[in-house]
This record gives sequence, C-alpha cells and structure tokens, in this order.
Amino acid sequence: MVSYENKLILAPMVRIGTLPMRLLALRYGADLVYTEELIDWKFLRSKRKVNETLNTVDYVDQTDGTIVFRTCDEEKGKVILQLGTCSAERALKVAKLVENDVAAIDINMGCPKEFSIKGGMGVALLAQPDKAHNILTTLVNNVSIPVTCKIRILETPEETLKVVEKLVSSGIKAIAIHGRTRDERPQHPVHPDVIKYVADRISIPVIANGGSKEIEKHHDIYKFKEMSGCTSVMLARAAEWNCSIFRKEGLLPMDTVIKEYLKLAVDYDNAPSNTKYCVQNILRDLQETPRGRQFLDCQTLEQMCAIWDLGEYCKEKQSNYQKSGIQGRWQVSPHDLEPPQKRIKSTDTDIVGVIQMKVCFIRANFNDLNMPKAKLHAWVAKNGHRLPTYETQQVEKLFRTIITFNDKKYTSSFWEKNKKFAEQGAALVCMFHLGLVTEDDLVKFGSIIK
Repeated sequence: MVSYENKLILAPMVRIGTLPMRLLALRYGADLVYTEELIDWKFLRSKRKVNETLNTVDYVDQTDGTIVFRTCDEEKGKVILQLGTCSAERALKVAKLVENDVAAIDINMGCPKEFSIKGGMGVALLAQPDKAHNILTTLVNNVSIPVTCKIRILETPEETLKVVEKLVSSGIKAIAIHGRTRDERPQHPVHPDVIKYVADRISIPVIANGGSKEIEKHHDIYKFKEMSGCTSVMLARAAEWNCSIFRKEGLLPMDTVIKEYLKLAVDYDNAPSNTKYCVQNILRDLQETPRGRQFLDCQTLEQMCAIWDLGEYCKEKQSNYQKSGIQGRWQVSPHDLEPPQKRIKSTDTDIVGVIQMKVCFIRANFNDLNMPKAKLHAWVAKNGHRLPTYETQQVEKLFRTIITFNDKKYTSSFWEKNKKFAEQGAALVCMFHLGLVTEDDLVKFGSIIK
C-alpha cells in the first residue's frame, strides 16, 4: 500500500501530468506522481489495452482512438490517478476499471476552473460535503487500493478543518491541501498557516500544496514543508517549470531537462500537441527568443526533437514503431473501435478501387496560401480539368474523404478528427499521384512516417 508520509510528490496538472513528465519526475527524485485530472466519463468510454510495442497499458477512447491514460511498469506502485467526478456511481466504475494499474485513487475537490465547477466537480464538491463524503466512502468501501482527495482551503481555518474532518471520516488515507481559497490564484500569497492548523488536528497525513511561488531550489521544498507542518509536499508549477526541482543534487539546466523530457516523449509515443504544451511551460519567457519561436512553429515530434539534436533519434524510433504495428492514433479506424462501428454501410466495399495512402493533414504545417485542397484546385483549373468532388464518411468522431478526379478515386487510410482535415488529407494523396507533391514533401509536412 502507498505510504503518504515524508514524500515529495508531482501534483496533478492538466496536460502536464502525462506519462513522460511523470517518469521524468520519478527519475529526478519524486516519490509519488499524480496523473492529470481525468474525467470519469472519458474513462467510461475507454477500453484497456496492453500495448506490446511500448510495453504500456493504454486506456483508449473508443470514439476516436485517442489515449485517455497510459502507464508502464516504471511507475507501478507510484502513480496515483486523480479523478474528476461528481458521481459516486461513476467514480466507482472507473476505480474498479483501473485499480490494478494505479497505486491509488485521488478525487479532485480543489480545481477552481469553470469547467469543473459547472460540472459539479473540483472545488464545487466542497460546498456539498455530504456528497463529497459519499463519493469517498463508496470508493473506500469497494476498492482494494488507497483513496485520497485534494482540496483547497476555505475562508477560515475553522471552516477548512470542519470540512476536512468530514472527509477524513470516510476512511481516506491522506488529504492534499492547496493553501489558497477557491477564488485565489497563483499571484496571491499561499497560506501555509491554514494547512498547518489542519495538519495539527487530524490523524492522517496531510500533503501541502501551493508553495511553488516560494520554491526555487530543492532546499526550499523543506522550508515550505516546515511552514505547513506537513510530512509531505506536492509540487505543481515549480515542477512544471523545471522538473529537476526534485533532485537533491540541485537543478539541471533547462536544455538538459527538455532533452530528457523529449526523449521520454518519443519513447512513449506521446502526442505532439501534449509534448509541445509541456515544453512551452518549461521555456516560459524564452518562447520569445529566436529558438523559442522556431519551437512554436513545430507540430511534429521530429521537428521539436531536431531543435535539441534528437531529430534522428525520433525519426528512427517512430519508423521502428510503425514497422512493429504500434497501437496508436495512426492505426485507428472504425473497425478498431469497440463495439465495431456499423454506422456507415459498406465502408469496406466503398473503398474498393480507391487509390489509398496513409497520409494525415497537420494544419500548422500549411498556411492559408498553400493549403493542399486550394493548390489542387488551382492546378486543376489551370490545366482545364473539372474540379474534383468530395465524399466524406463519418464514424463516431472519425472522418475519411474520398476524392473523385478524372474518373479516379483517392483517399487517405488515416481517419481524421474532422471533415476539413479529411478533405485536405485526401487532397494530398491526389496531389502525390498527380506529381504535385513528393514523398519527401509529405515527410517534411509530417503527413507520413517513413
């Protein structure tokens, strides 16, 4: 069972706490790592799959094939799933689904974002302590792993303690307390004295959170720990900016941290958009430098990695993954969704006689003047042909377009996430067979992986 005494912990952070960042934190010295907040209904539309290429366990969204949660052996016993929920019933279904893959379940009762509050989740649960207590009790009584929650302080120490005592009575093993109120933000001072007031009066471990503004080096963590009277400290922004804050030996240079993070992102086939977001949060003000602006123009993992001399590593790794038949977004089709989708009749027969390539369209690699569809139409008009026609099929959240031009049909076997992208991807296939783009062009656009 997880111990929450004397621990340094990576806090749950939306879009930051994915597998590469969690592993980096552990390698730098974190004892426990929280996932980003994951919403219950996203889990409930996912399916657990063992990814033999990556040696991971993946929870795959069955409407579009995206990864909801990915974990691996290196973090086993140390990764804690933070769940966004307002329903004891849904929370329990998720907990039973994942209890063999995570070390513990944490219920988010501290997020002050509008999305959470409108959904009755996050800090909204603190205004309904009976409901919050019921969610925790339901989990404690029915799962084999520890259950915790993360909250924010209320307006007074006494109010905070009263709610905490109610939550603790559910049987949770620890509670994380962010030392700001619902309406306070990072620019406001943290209140370690309120955390200490609670920690001194309850019997389970309290994890102090919210001190990143005062934490610039490893030693500062222990100052915050002492001020809050807690045995454990949870870091969010300080770790987001430089994950090596967990190193006893001291901070590493930013470029070293980025390079080690990118290598993990490649190794675990992390989504390029998520990888870019995490690196942006490391760069911070340096996004305005020439190299930072070069990075902001990147859309593929290979493009990002090239800036830190990992381009060839990324290219080779991705190529090997493709050859091994990696389970990922590139492989998703309606037949991979479960249950198998039947919404489009004759999906297979419609593709007979159609020229196919596996080509995806990455919008940021094109500007408004060189969009594939527009370039194709300009060439067609210039050469006196009739404009091509487009037929788009949709299954769940996946789209595929078939272009008909000069009595031939073209499509990409890559299913896109919207109709416009599907049309552009099909246009690239048509252009390739007309000799208007080369394979090297498509690799440069990130549209194919060799």
